[in-house]
Amino acid sequence: MNDFAHNPAGTLLALDFGLRRIGVATATPLTGTATPLTTVSAHDGEPDWAQLDNLMREWQPQLLILGLPFNSDLTESPMTQRVREFGALLEQRYELRVKFMDERYTSAEAEARLKQQRQSGMRNKRIKKADVDSLAAAIIAESWLRDNGNNS
Repeated sequence: MNDFAHNPAGTLLALDFGLRRIGVATATPLTGTATPLTTVSAHDGEPDWAQLDNLMREWQPQLLILGLPFNSDLTESPMTQRVREFGALLEQRYELRVKFMDERYTSAEAEARLKQQRQSGMRNKRIKKADVDSLAAAIIAESWLRDNGNNS
């Protein structure tokens, strides 16, 4: 049974944890779509809690998906434990389940997508790190939806 069996229209937020920025995306299991939303500023991994609180109030997610960094050989990276600790903080603060999703290569994929959009003329603005971070969060959400969303 998936996490949205009781409420397939429920919203989730996906987060791409970083020491300076945390990318945020929203996703809807019913449609299987994810959309980059914003970035939350952070100082050495400590988020701007007021900014995150506002996003939680606005979107009222049913679940949080947190990108979990691994090395390319699937061993844990130095950031893996920090992300796990951040996930525990999120669960405690917002009383929501946090699910982890492998985030290997999401930033590279996000950057490649943005460059392709710019080359095709779909995007006029230069690519900022915050754009990469929020799109990486959307890619994390897409991966989670693909692996765990409704399969009806």
